[in-house]
Formats: sequence, structure tokens, C-alpha cells
Amino acid sequence: MVQQEAMTLKRFQEKFHSDDACREHLFQIRWPNGFCCPKCEHDAFYFLESRKLYQCTRCKHQASVTAGTIMHKSHTPLLTWFWAIFLVAHDKRGVSAVFLSRELEISYPTAWLMLHKIRKAMGDRDAHYQLAGLVELDDAFFGAPTEGGKRGRGTEQTPVLAAVSLDRKGAPQYVKMKVIPNVKGKTLVDFARHHIKPGATISSDAYSSYRKLAEEGYDHQPLEFNVKENPDHLKWLHTMISNAKAFIGGTYHGLASKHLQSYLDEFCFRTNRRRFEGQLFNRLLTACVST
Repeated sequence: MVQQEAMTLKRFQEKFHSDDACREHLFQIRWPNGFCCPKCEHDAFYFLESRKLYQCTRCKHQASVTAGTIMHKSHTPLLTWFWAIFLVAHDKRGVSAVFLSRELEISYPTAWLMLHKIRKAMGDRDAHYQLAGLVELDDAFFGAPTEGGKRGRGTEQTPVLAAVSLDRKGAPQYVKMKVIPNVKGKTLVDFARHHIKPGATISSDAYSSYRKLAEEGYDHQPLEFNVKENPDHLKWLHTMISNAKAFIGGTYHGLASKHLQSYLDEFCFRTNRRRFEGQLFNRLLTACVST
């Protein structure tokens, strides 16, 4: 992606002071080279002020800047949407629906729905990318364990597959996390096919289900997990998992497992763009426009 404009709070307030300013910005994103009718590709239009639509002068097709975005047909003002996206993008701890409801003076159900739509955009955006090179892969379990119940594999907690790609110096690059039904070989292979490029080198523990990866064209390098003997084995991946648990537990108390994936999507989206902190608003807005 090309370099994005850094968006500070002061810059945001100056640029987006009304719904019209937000609509003009969406117009520039949707038609950077000028209006182009989605139906006939004509470049001339009338703006219908009462309906906030752009009508083609040739075929009379009416286009909206929010069509195909998470904001389409929403009764929430565009400025409120922009503020929500800005707050989500600029708080690495995450934003709760209670906080958003209070700060933007909207109802809790509206705030909750907006946040889930934004997280959906985050997940869709990252779904386009696959991990490559050296990849650490392991399963983890999220949620509080049942009192007296099993821990680790076999627990009643929600199983999640996590993977992180490393650069040539061994530093983490990109992370993927996916809620899974089980840790069987077929499940691991399905995850790898969707999220890891063929030919990648996969480092994992020696759990038997991971053996299937070698049959799929991956350079699988299993190693019995032992912190004392191999302290660097899966080090960065376990750090990412620990950070994700802290992120979810610190901001979203009592998280239901059926919504866990959307919160993991938020964590991964922000982590994968940690080097572009000042650009997160524009990157997230782009994701919301293309979802």
C-alpha cells in the first residue's frame, strides 16, 4: 500500500468537521480520478442533495459513496462513523462498546454493531494476505477454564490456531489467528492452505496432527517443545498469543466464544500494521470502504 497521510487528533478535527466533509473524503476514495458511473462509466453527474446521491447525467443511475461499505444504509451519521473508526484505529488497547457509546453519545446496541462491522472489515482486509518464509505455528486456548477441568489440549476452552511469519533476522512480521473446531490434522491443513503460502517453512511442536503439513508441500520442522532446552522455539508466536490474551482480557471482559474471531481479527489487523501507527486511521477507513 502507498504511504498514507498521518492522522493526528488535531488533523482529524480540522479535516472531518461535518458529514459533508466525510462524504467528500469518501468520494475521493471511491473516485480518485473523478466520478465514474458504476453502470455506464460516464463521468458527468448531478448531486441530489436531499438523498445525498450522485446521479449520472447519461443513464440516470444513482450512486452512493457508501455503497459496498460497512456504512451503507446506516442511520448513523457519517461523522460518527469516522470518529468510531478513528478511536478504534488509535487505541492499541481496543475500544469497548460501552466506551464508544459514552464518548459518541450513541446507544450501546448501535456502538456494538458499529464495532463488529469495523472488526469485520479488519478481518476481510487481512484475509487477502498469506504468511510466507519461516512461519511459527501452534494452537492455543482462549477463555477461562472450567473449574477442575482439563487444561491445554482437551480443555473446554476455545481452540485457536496462531501463526506468525519471521524475517531473515528472526523478528516477527505478520500474524494470523483463527478459531478452529479442533486440533486434528485436517483442520491444521485447512488453516495452512488458506493462510500460509506453499513452500513456506513451518516450525511447530511435535504434536502428531502437525505431521500432515509435510504432505501439503510445506517444509515442516517439528520440535518437542521444551522451554529450558530450546528457549527460542516458538518464542515470538507465544509472545503474540500472550499479547492477544492480554488485549482481549484487558478490554473485553467476559467475551463470548462465538465473537472471539472478530476480536482476534482486530488484534491481528493492528499488530500487522504496528509500523504504521500514524497511518492506521486511513488504512482502517480504506478497509471499511472496501468491505
